[in-house]
Amino acid sequence: MKPLKSSADVVIIGAGVAGSMAAYTMAKAGIDVLVLESGPEIERDQIVENFRNSPLKGDFMDPYPEKPWAPQPKFQPVDNGYLIQKGPSPYQAMYLRGVGGTTWHWAGEIFRLLPNDFRLKSLYGVGRDWPISYDDLEPFYDAAEREMGVSGDTDLGSPRSQPYPMAAVPLPYGQQRIKERMGSGRYEVSTLAQARNSREYDGRPACCGNNNCMPICPIGAMYNGGLTARKARQSGATIISNAVVYRIEADARGRIVAVHYLDPQKQSHKVTGKTFILAANGIESPKLLLISADERNPHGIANSSGQVGRNLMDHPASSVEFFADEPVWFGRGPQRPAAFNNFRDGDYRRDYASTRIDLAATNPVRYLTEKLVAQGYYGNELNDKLAYQSQHYVLLKSLFEMLPDPDNRLVVSKTAKDAWGIPRLEVHYAFPEYVTRAYDHCLEDFRQIVQTLGGKEASYSPRGVYANNQHITGTMLMGANPADSVVNAECRSHDHENLFIVGTGIMPTSACVNSTLTGAALSLLASHHAMKTV
Repeated sequence: MKPLKSSADVVIIGAGVAGSMAAYTMAKAGIDVLVLESGPEIERDQIVENFRNSPLKGDFMDPYPEKPWAPQPKFQPVDNGYLIQKGPSPYQAMYLRGVGGTTWHWAGEIFRLLPNDFRLKSLYGVGRDWPISYDDLEPFYDAAEREMGVSGDTDLGSPRSQPYPMAAVPLPYGQQRIKERMGSGRYEVSTLAQARNSREYDGRPACCGNNNCMPICPIGAMYNGGLTARKARQSGATIISNAVVYRIEADARGRIVAVHYLDPQKQSHKVTGKTFILAANGIESPKLLLISADERNPHGIANSSGQVGRNLMDHPASSVEFFADEPVWFGRGPQRPAAFNNFRDGDYRRDYASTRIDLAATNPVRYLTEKLVAQGYYGNELNDKLAYQSQHYVLLKSLFEMLPDPDNRLVVSKTAKDAWGIPRLEVHYAFPEYVTRAYDHCLEDFRQIVQTLGGKEASYSPRGVYANNQHITGTMLMGANPADSVVNAECRSHDHENLFIVGTGIMPTSACVNSTLTGAALSLLASHHAMKTV
């Protein structure tokens, strides 16, 4: 067997969307790149077959079985305990470890941040300011959208230098009817930019309206990071899957000189390089930095500030479900095609979180069937009731901004380890009043929307109980001051000149929109600077 590559000019840890974009960018430029990914190669045909055979259609993790050496967190149907919950609120992460990462089972919603999201402290006196501006990141947003293949028709408040690669995917019938009925003004429905094709693009077909984008687009119309990983390989990068990095090694001068990983046989390997890019997500990356502590770095690599693992953010969610006064047929077309997008910015952010409300257009038939059976319906009465409810069902889901809070953090367990001997993480997490005050305002918006659509039997999620959206943000914040941040404006570690950290974990604030595009753009920004070091 050919020996595994053990050295490269650039060593990247993680082959999700951020790591794959960095690898492809550098490999195209002729740079020798080696990528280490803890999980396996993911094959579309096998995942589609897994989903077809799975009895747990609502469990987006089920088609992606974990490997013993790369366990994954999940909480449906029950929490598997990958993260040790220390409260007071649960942090229900759900992500994939494998080539391409969690974009294999995402909804494909694409958002840029707003310019004001970069100046939260200056404008509203809360949170933090970024060390870069929207204008600094805009060209990298554009490049990431072109690589992903994004369909859209409006800037959604974020100025653009170039048009979207494709026109927007048309709204399904029900969402179009809701858009017409809500009209303009505060409750205007926006068609969302999506990382799925409205026409043939980059070898992928146009979206044909399958409603199982989560957990897998069966025809490949939706982007995932595995596509960019493939391009990186074709451009000369080496990707070693099933390689669980457990140590980052720094020398006496503070330069990173090697990383160490375990293979599926628990054999250890050492990889050396000139420049290193940490591109796992906002949980796995800080874990690796923390468990790499040594005599010279007693609190972990890149952690002289003590901020690694702190400031964990996500998008707490509330919801309402009801039956509209006309059929809307949720379950046709993409799962997240549209949103009420008008609550994302304003002076109110001094007091409570910015908000977005999604039309969550997932097929409700199984959910409604189980609910009706539990209520005692059967036979023709069940069929009639289900026919009406499934046609009229509407689910709205809000996403709230969180602020960075050092007490929301990840801590390495002193006792618990996984099957490969890697320490597990404890998570300390709380939903702040900043979010709960936003819930109160959102509840009024929900009621107005329900009323406009003639809604019946509305059921609202309770105050103070929020679902998470698996939009892991924070834990290794970008900032100008090395005393309170982990990386600088180039995404370079303050402590180690040849270590770059990328992805959503370095975002200083979360806003209220999906973070994948911003994480990808930051990866391209980091790659721009990292290439100068090789």
